Amino acid sequence: MVPIVSLLLIVGTALIVTRVAAVALEHTGLSRDAARFQARSAFTGVGFTTAEAEHVVGHPVRRRIVMWLMLVGNVGIVSAMAAFLLSAIDLRTGHGARLLLAVLVGGLAFLWWIGSSRWIDRQMCRTIRWALGHWTRLDARDYARLLHLQDEYAVARVRVHEGDWIAGKTLGDTHLADEGLLVLGIECPGGHFVGAPPANVEVRENDEILVYGLAEPVSEFHLRRVGAHGDHAHNEAVGERRERLSAERHLAGR
Repeated sequence: MVPIVSLLLIVGTALIVTRVAAVALEHTGLSRDAARFQARSAFTGVGFTTAEAEHVVGHPVRRRIVMWLMLVGNVGIVSAMAAFLLSAIDLRTGHGARLLLAVLVGGLAFLWWIGSSRWIDRQMCRTIRWALGHWTRLDARDYARLLHLQDEYAVARVRVHEGDWIAGKTLGDTHLADEGLLVLGIECPGGHFVGAPPANVEVRENDEILVYGLAEPVSEFHLRRVGAHGDHAHNEAVGERRERLSAERHLAGR
């Protein structure tokens, strides 16, 4: 009976360990499906070569999580194999083989039900997230990848000077969103930061604005001066944005 119980405990622990690792990988910015796949892949040591695996290797926190998973996985698999062999011997030579087999099959079925139950999955993930937030400082999302900064997009911090096209206007008046630029935040001269500012916030001289968008418009728009030249540059950028958006939506089938 002891080898069978040991086998069930090892399999149950493996389920918990991979679930904790998957939630931890989610905290670094991986999608839920990718995080679970990478956690199970690292724990079993199968080593699939995927784009997500490359992002895991290139990220220090994810790499540390996967390293521990590999270590624990190797120990767990060896222990599980030993427990399985001892369980097989116990079933052949021990008394009450039917009872032992029923315990083994019932225990595995119970673990399978736990692993496939959505309700239990939600409760486990909620508990794991609370524990990670309470006892760890795991906040290392790959924002460069999430925002596609490795492609054509960029985030820039721009200081507003006197005479700039944007100075003295509210964000709603600038219509920056029409040219594909999003203002993520405004840092005032006194050090106060306004995150996700609404449209009625005025951009003032010496403010620093955090802008996200395509790299070329981001690097160009802060050079605009007040007047007809700045308005013309804005209108051109809006037209280019519409053309690009139309092409992107066509490729995406939307």
